[in-house]
Amino acid sequence: MKRALEPIDRVSEVLFGLIMVLSFTGSLSVAEAGREDVRTMLVGALGCNLAWGLIDAVFYLMGCLAEKGRELANLRAVREATDPGHAQRLIADALPLVGSVLEPAELEAMRLRLKQLPEPPARARLGRDDWRGALGVFLLVFLSTFPVTIPFIVMSDAVPALRVSNAIAVVLLFVAGYAFGRITGRRPAWAGTVMVVFGAFLVGLTIALGG
Repeated sequence: MKRALEPIDRVSEVLFGLIMVLSFTGSLSVAEAGREDVRTMLVGALGCNLAWGLIDAVFYLMGCLAEKGRELANLRAVREATDPGHAQRLIADALPLVGSVLEPAELEAMRLRLKQLPEPPARARLGRDDWRGALGVFLLVFLSTFPVTIPFIVMSDAVPALRVSNAIAVVLLFVAGYAFGRITGRRPAWAGTVMVVFGAFLVGLTIALGG
């Protein structure tokens, strides 16, 4: 079964959620913050990630629909092509890496098999995996809020709570960067360190711009 979300998508969504919640916790002035300020920050962080989780899930579904529509158009073009050579080029273009090493006879075999398929649907439709992927996007963005906000929930003093929260955020950013490094073939520890620095920069930029 096809994965609803690829590993790189999961890492990206977690990073997105972390950056969003850190823009709230980082803007809290612990020297002056009371319980009401902390509560307002928590509500804002949870609400923001809830909203962006929904928005990101919708964008994910739009991307799935666009990709399916493009694949459907390519399939129709191959099936309706009167020139076998043109159909073979369409197949090769749709598979840039694989198509570059396929022989004309192999492309022709693929063309014939595509012509033998049942008539494709009139328009692209979302499938179960697409909806599962959208749910995964929403949950990753929203749930990534909680580890960073838990210290503010269980600790009454905002100063140590912020320190623990920042420590958790650094660990999560490093883990996400480490996973990104492994997926992309980079040095995981180096990628994790860069992600911590990059995340801190993005958070600072977001706060400076009033985000």
